[in-house]
Amino acid sequence: MAIQESGENYLETILILEKRNGIVRSVDIAKELHFSKPSVSRAMNVLKNDGYIEIEKGGSIHLTAEGRKIAEQIYERHLLLTEYLIYIGVNEQTAMEDACRMEHIISQETFDCLKKHLLLHKK
Repeated sequence: MAIQESGENYLETILILEKRNGIVRSVDIAKELHFSKPSVSRAMNVLKNDGYIEIEKGGSIHLTAEGRKIAEQIYERHLLLTEYLIYIGVNEQTAMEDACRMEHIISQETFDCLKKHLLLHKK
């Protein structure tokens, strides 16, 4: 089953929080995304049932191998798109916001070409 954009955002946020804090709980996700705790709880149950995360008894959340794969792909897109937009002259805040929207809809082919172009021009 294909994951929705909101699910990708949650997985990416879990990855970011994991890198930043080591441990991730629903309350951390709610604070990071400015969402209600019940909304995050419902989303975590969906992601758990779909096999993207595991939730320990103490409440800590861990990405499964499949969840991590998706999170890392989305995060890579976010970072590269932000960098590319800044490179072409977009201010940093706008670049980050636009990259967050673009990361979910850009085709793999286009992303690969942007990545190649950016890497060539960084040399």
